[in-house]
Amino acid sequence: MKQFSIGWSLIRIYTFLVYAFLFAPIVVVMVLAFNPKQFGIFPMEGFSFRWFIKLAQNEAIIAAFKNSLVLGSLTAVLSTAIGILAAMAFIRFKFPGKNTINTLLLSPIMIPEVVLGVALLLFLRWLQQPKSFALLLIGHVVLTLPYVLLIVQARLVGIKTEYEEAAKSLGANAFHTFKEITLPLLLPAILAGALFSFTISFDDITATLFWATAQNQTVPVKIFSMLRLSISPEINALGAVMIVLTVATPLLAGYLSRKFSKVKA
Repeated sequence: MKQFSIGWSLIRIYTFLVYAFLFAPIVVVMVLAFNPKQFGIFPMEGFSFRWFIKLAQNEAIIAAFKNSLVLGSLTAVLSTAIGILAAMAFIRFKFPGKNTINTLLLSPIMIPEVVLGVALLLFLRWLQQPKSFALLLIGHVVLTLPYVLLIVQARLVGIKTEYEEAAKSLGANAFHTFKEITLPLLLPAILAGALFSFTISFDDITATLFWATAQNQTVPVKIFSMLRLSISPEINALGAVMIVLTVATPLLAGYLSRKFSKVKA
C-alpha cells in the first residue's frame, strides 16, 4: 500500500513538472509584456503598457491582426456551414460512399499540417494559380472543417429523430423542420464548432507559412518574421494578446455550449 502511495506521488510530481514546463514560457511572455524596459529583467523595474501602445501604433501588425480576424471569421462561417450540411447528410441519410466521404473530410486531423500545406501549394501550382487570400481561406477551411464536423455530428447523434418526425407529421416541410426543431437543438454544437474553428484559424502558423503572401500575412506569421529579424518587446505584447484571445475563445465556446445545451434533445 505504501509503494502504491509513493507511485501516485511520483506521478503527481511528474505531471506538475510537465505542466510547469509547458506553461512557464507563457507566463514569462505575459509578464514581460508589461516590462517598461527594453530588455527583460527579473525582478521588473516597474509596470507599464508601453509596448502595448507601440503595438497599437504599428501599422504592419495592425494589418496582420485585421487579416487574422477576417480570415478567422470567414473560416468559421464556411466551416460551420459546410459542417452542418455534411453532418446532416452523414447522420440522417444513407447513400453510397458515405463512410468514405466522411473519412476523407476528417482526414486532415490525421495528416501533419506541413504535409497539407505543401500538398495544397503544389496542387495550386499544378493548376497554375498564384498565392492569394482565397487560397489561404480554402486551406484554413480544410484544416478546421473536421473539428466542426465532429462536434456537430456528436450533437446530432443525440437528437432524437422523433422530434423531426413529429414536426413533419404536423405538416412541416424539411426546411421548416430543420429551422424550428433541429437547428435550435444543434445550436450549442454550432457555436462551439464556429468558435473552435476561429481559434484554430487565428492561431495557425505551420500551414499558413506555405499559403500566406506578403499582403495577406496573419499575426502568427508576422510574429515568426519579427523573431527572425530581431527580438522586440512588442513581440511580448503581441504574444500576450494572442494568448488571451486563443484561451478566451475556447472558454467562451464551452460556456455557450453549456448554456444552450440546457435545451434537452
